Amino acid sequence: MTVASFDDATTTTSARANRPAGGSSRKRRAPRTGALTLGSGLGLGVGMIWFSLLVLIPLTAVVVKAQAGGWDAYWKTITNPQTWAAIKLTVEQSLIVTLVNVVMGTLIAWVLVRDDFFGKRALEVVIDVPFALPTIVAGLVLLSLYGPRSPIGINVANTEKAVFLALAFVTVPFVVRTVQPVLEQLDLEAEEAALSLGASKFTTFRRIVLPSLAPAIGAGAALSFARAISEYGSLVLLSGNLALRTEVTSVRILTYIENGNTASASAVASTLLLISLAVIVLVDIAQRRIARRD
Repeated sequence: MTVASFDDATTTTSARANRPAGGSSRKRRAPRTGALTLGSGLGLGVGMIWFSLLVLIPLTAVVVKAQAGGWDAYWKTITNPQTWAAIKLTVEQSLIVTLVNVVMGTLIAWVLVRDDFFGKRALEVVIDVPFALPTIVAGLVLLSLYGPRSPIGINVANTEKAVFLALAFVTVPFVVRTVQPVLEQLDLEAEEAALSLGASKFTTFRRIVLPSLAPAIGAGAALSFARAISEYGSLVLLSGNLALRTEVTSVRILTYIENGNTASASAVASTLLLISLAVIVLVDIAQRRIARRD
């Protein structure tokens, strides 16, 4: 089988998968465009007011407060050795955890959807535990298991590994729960057709499944990173908050606030905001390119 024939088959099967149920050849009516109706305009206005009160205005206030002392004070705060070490550690560990979640979260979602095994329903429930568990309780659980009195003989307290474990624990469900519903809706006929035409399982996954999952994986990765970079409760007990070693940015911000230095706290917070926005944009661009290329 030639590459061209497989590409043609991929296009055909993809078109078949996207065809309306029942095989109807009637064209769907194009959505109307133009001015908003009274109800839609009212809903949009109320929604934007609510969104502004919750998100836009507080974010603007943080940015304005960060600039209260001028650019020199802002730069001095960010380049402070202890603050910079906290930012570096937080971003590095958040990126590593996000990459691990992309792989392991997609794998777990695949197993939950495509396989049937004993204990599957229990695993479905356990996956959501980090969502429901208070973060300080999660920190206590991790300290009990991986602390000085570990029953399994693993002690990572007061190390960078502790930061990784805590972030991985609280972020593992994000990719799973964003990929799983998309995977459940995929049409298996396209995959079966590709396999019957001689494509390997890896090629079928790369050319047919992955482009469909890319938006969900990207959304899960963005949520995972955003949660990891701002995590606090699950870290404070296990990491030890050691300056220049295991102190994360959220702890550093709290220290500034407790000392009455809200301008420095806002400067660090606004830096995290910019980093999060940059990562989210990059993830969105990456998943769009994957979908377009394949």
